Amino acid sequence: MIGVRMVQKVSSTRAFAKVAPHVIPALDRAVHRLTRGKVLLSAQMLPGVILTSTGVRSGLPRRAPLACMPEEGGASWILIGSNFGRTGHPAWTGNLLARPEAEISWKGRDIPVTAELLTGEERAAVWKSLLAFWPPYATYQARVEREIRLFRLTPRR
Repeated sequence: MIGVRMVQKVSSTRAFAKVAPHVIPALDRAVHRLTRGKVLLSAQMLPGVILTSTGVRSGLPRRAPLACMPEEGGASWILIGSNFGRTGHPAWTGNLLARPEAEISWKGRDIPVTAELLTGEERAAVWKSLLAFWPPYATYQARVEREIRLFRLTPRR
């Protein structure tokens, strides 16, 4: 558990928020590609997916490696628009707001999903679970004025 606590502490720092967005996604994409979708480097600490959404302006597929919180039973996933505690919302959240039909790569499987922005009491309940799951999200939220967006992804039939 000491390793997890240390990673949580480091990931809560402003230096991490400055460097990580440039390093972690690039490493995740490379490892994901090399392992044919079976491994995400960052998922060694937190579960992760590769989200493929449609770009709001371009209409092109956009891929983003993201930490997630699988919900009970594995039937849905929560995505957290923390942007490493930086001021703006990450681009993928805008893509999902405009076009909620997306796809995730989860443990080597491609799964078509629909994204739902969580609000109100439902968001509050999920946020509480997220903080138990990964406490640094509280630091990210305290650092920014915006409300961090939470999305529930459910498989499309």
